[in-house]
Amino acid sequence: MVQTLTILGLESSCDDTAAAVVQKTGESKVEILSSVVHGQTELHSAFGGVVPEIAARAHAEKLDLCVVQALDAAGLSLRDMDAIAVTAGPGLIGGVMSGVMCAKGLSAATGLPLIGVNHLAGHALTPRLTDGIAFPYLMLLVSGGHCQYLIAQGPEQFTRLGGTIDDAPGEAFDKTARLLGLKQPGGPSVETEARSGDPKRFRFPRPLLDRPGCDLSFSGLKTALMRTRDQIVAEKGGLTRQDRADLCAGFQLAIVDTLAEKTRRAIALYLEQEPDDPVIAVAGGVAANSAIRSALESVCSHIGVRFTAPPLGLCTDNAAMIAFAGMERFEAGARDGLDLMARPRWPLDQDSPAMLGGGKKGAKA
Repeated sequence: MVQTLTILGLESSCDDTAAAVVQKTGESKVEILSSVVHGQTELHSAFGGVVPEIAARAHAEKLDLCVVQALDAAGLSLRDMDAIAVTAGPGLIGGVMSGVMCAKGLSAATGLPLIGVNHLAGHALTPRLTDGIAFPYLMLLVSGGHCQYLIAQGPEQFTRLGGTIDDAPGEAFDKTARLLGLKQPGGPSVETEARSGDPKRFRFPRPLLDRPGCDLSFSGLKTALMRTRDQIVAEKGGLTRQDRADLCAGFQLAIVDTLAEKTRRAIALYLEQEPDDPVIAVAGGVAANSAIRSALESVCSHIGVRFTAPPLGLCTDNAAMIAFAGMERFEAGARDGLDLMARPRWPLDQDSPAMLGGGKKGAKA
């Protein structure tokens, strides 16, 4: 008899409230039966970024509605689920707690198993959901708050080759958008402006390319853009539309060039493990940037490594990836109790030293 496994996933780590139903039948490819995402862009637009308190309240108001919508869209009920997967960290603690408490309530009421999921693992395992790629593969996780090169060796086994020591690319995009008066989220705004700009007019630094390894830094790049902007304003009394487009184009090209070179280095380290079918995957919100995708595809084509990236809708935060990551844990026998804790910090590679330091709540990344 063919076994069917159906998982309800919840995601609330930042400013997207999401629920999804994912199903696997036998050994066939996993199917996303529904995926509902309620964004909060309008709630935070006046503040130039995500306000944690506002985000947490919005999650608490929307989570149950998302669950109902996801179940209705899938044509199923809670009785048809085999487990409930929920983002248990890392993320904004108020949002993570909202999701965990909702999932606990559903688990307690239905008796369904509860599976806590690392949000970063959700992104890192998405290529298995969409393309069914096998372990081990090289993953570039590039999002608003994180940027890491990881070798994915199993659903909960990740080896970090390098990552950002300060701002992640998405964070740098957001800050650049604020500096130039563009709307949030900054990634799409900067990318749109860059299309009409001259990327060679302003030469911005390519951080850490003069050092070996795969670590990244984008804080200084943002500062360089701010100084260039200030210089233009001092000389001309303001920025023209073309000035802004050229600044965006130069900034984006600096990030593209940096990620391309660091990806070459990460691939070299990955190939030392002699994988049978070498694959590099990219996921996370910044993976939706077409210039970055194109550059990474070019690097992989030149080296002879297969490149894959999820559809754009699965690059940004969603609950389908959480449901699938929970499914992977569930099939491995993992179960969590009602004492599951929300974790603001939760590195994927538990053995490597923290890149961004630590605190009472543990390693940041």
